[in-house]
Amino acid sequence: MSTAAADPATAGPVLTLTMNPTVDICWDVDHLADIGKNRARVRSVAGGGGGINVARHVARLGGRATAVHTAGREVGCRLNRLLDEEGIDHIAVDIDGETREALVLFETASRRSHHIVPPGPHLDDHEGRRCLDVLGQAIGTSRYVVASGSLPGGLPDDFYTAVTRRVKAVGSRLVLDTSGPALRQALSEGVFLLRCNRTEAADLLGRTVRSFDDALAVNEQLLTTGAAEIAVTTIGGLGALCSTRHGHTELRAPPLPGELLSDAGAGDSMVAALTVRLAAGDDPVSACALGVAVAAASVLTPGTEPFDRGVAESLCSDVGITFRTGS
Repeated sequence: MSTAAADPATAGPVLTLTMNPTVDICWDVDHLADIGKNRARVRSVAGGGGGINVARHVARLGGRATAVHTAGREVGCRLNRLLDEEGIDHIAVDIDGETREALVLFETASRRSHHIVPPGPHLDDHEGRRCLDVLGQAIGTSRYVVASGSLPGGLPDDFYTAVTRRVKAVGSRLVLDTSGPALRQALSEGVFLLRCNRTEAADLLGRTVRSFDDALAVNEQLLTTGAAEIAVTTIGGLGALCSTRHGHTELRAPPLPGELLSDAGAGDSMVAALTVRLAAGDDPVSACALGVAVAAASVLTPGTEPFDRGVAESLCSDVGITFRTGS
């Protein structure tokens, strides 16, 4: 592990790609009744979706980021305005379909969050190629590109494969966080870093992923097939396994100093921490340790609210680190 602290402010900018963004509307309700009206309070309204969330968290950690994303019709205009007001540097690619809205409902009585997300717009081949062209033009000095989130309807399953080729062609590194057929197709091209959660890992492995041993089986498969140079599989409240050609490292999640409220933004915040630290020169294990701490801080906030940076940094020293051999 690196002993010198990396400075994200001096690192190159991170570029993110969000093909299926959202406007996240977060409501609070005292108790969700089965019948009658449920009176809600608006907690927040913000631009969202994988890459946009990553860009927000990169900035929260002191780094620089630009988010490339689609935007369509009235909701797309609202998304652009929200990002402008928040001060997130972004490049919008116009599409014909309507950008989706997502609802995060937080029930205060049970302290539970419900994240409700529609599928989003349908993109045609021309719109997909335009997004690739904009991404290629935007990379510039960005050594790290993060492609995060689901693909909208209409795009081919191998779209992220084309993204990987664009990124590699200019000498940059792709961090990928997606699921389903889009994830499977991207594996054939090989990415720099692949982050999987338990559900995505189980889909790749063909069985439930509950333990570090299960995560090890997934990561070894990803490394030996050339799907990724760095494989990070998260295992919910247990933490994450970070694997490279040098070996595997268990990073056990720290005890939470509060109540778990929502995991809606934990994955994106972890990817942001990983990327901003790698961009600043940290080794993968140190970067992943911060990622686990940031993810822990994220679940302490309701809905999709940003994590507390001070809490995240305080949790870093409590991340348990164990180096282990392969299976």
